[in-house]
Amino acid sequence: MTFVGKMRGAWARRLTVAAMVAAVLPALVGVVGGSATAGAFSRPGLPVEYLMVPSAGMGHDIKIQFQSGGANAPGVYLLDGLRAQDDFNGWDINTAAFEWYLDSGLAVIMPVGGQSSFYSDWYKPACGKTGCTTYKWETFMTSELPAYLAANKGVDPNRNAAVGLSMAGSASMIFAIYHPNQFQYAGSLSGFLNLSEGWWPMLVGMSMGDAGGYKADDMWGKTGDSDNAWKRNDPMVQMSTLVANNTRLWVYCGDGKPSELDAGMSSGNLFNAKFLEGFTLRTNKTFQENYIAAGGKNAVFNFPSGGTHQWNYWGSQLQQMKPDIQRVLGATPQPSAPPVTATPASNGG
Repeated sequence: MTFVGKMRGAWARRLTVAAMVAAVLPALVGVVGGSATAGAFSRPGLPVEYLMVPSAGMGHDIKIQFQSGGANAPGVYLLDGLRAQDDFNGWDINTAAFEWYLDSGLAVIMPVGGQSSFYSDWYKPACGKTGCTTYKWETFMTSELPAYLAANKGVDPNRNAAVGLSMAGSASMIFAIYHPNQFQYAGSLSGFLNLSEGWWPMLVGMSMGDAGGYKADDMWGKTGDSDNAWKRNDPMVQMSTLVANNTRLWVYCGDGKPSELDAGMSSGNLFNAKFLEGFTLRTNKTFQENYIAAGGKNAVFNFPSGGTHQWNYWGSQLQQMKPDIQRVLGATPQPSAPPVTATPASNGG
């Protein structure tokens, strides 16, 4: 085959893959973030509180699901996926995270809402299918919320981990990049770690349109504009800062092959979860290579054989990383105490 023929073949394959991704990605990015039955919630009786935290930046109170880790405890911020709901955080809907971290010495902090937000401060109002709102999530998560938790719930504002899945994998690292005094630990589970590269801005925009009708240009500007924020919010581009900060990283991505953790999934959802995880793995492996090349030495990279884009795998990772988070943040395990003030019964739906 001639060189030109080889090049044409390569481009044809790229275009074919891009067309496949464009066709299915909007529907499948959020498949793992859908509603679950109340039975999937952490059990009633846990010392979980529902807080309404004022946000001047967003102009309204933000609901926080919270479990104390004790006086002056470090915190674990659990960030949701693209289809984050307005009633409960996906970590509580789909996993027993509160149960797993009970008595761990770590405060568990779950922000509610932020569909398609990437937990970022948007350039413009976030206008979707239900109207427009102000998205200033980074400001809230790194300024307003930690100040509230320090003043009212005894959470140490200077010892924290951010753990996010899918959409929020990159957000956890961005928090650690720009706010290292608050976040010394960042966990990315099946995250998109090179958002400014190639097809990613287009694919993100399509997915956000499907998940709430939002526009990526309203979030970080057009990629061609000189003042756009795509590279600012791209962990791969900001790699040197992660290394310089010596942030402890936990990076997980499966290879798209199903396992026993996929039992019971419908064939359609399983196809979507397989495709997206396999597609996401490439940038995660490239991230690992670039991290090591940049001199990074403080990360766990977990790319097992098997694993699709869904909550059972992310819950398993959250359990595995608990002792690592405790060690890095200096958590002191201690028995939990009931909330000081009366709150609704935990997680009954």
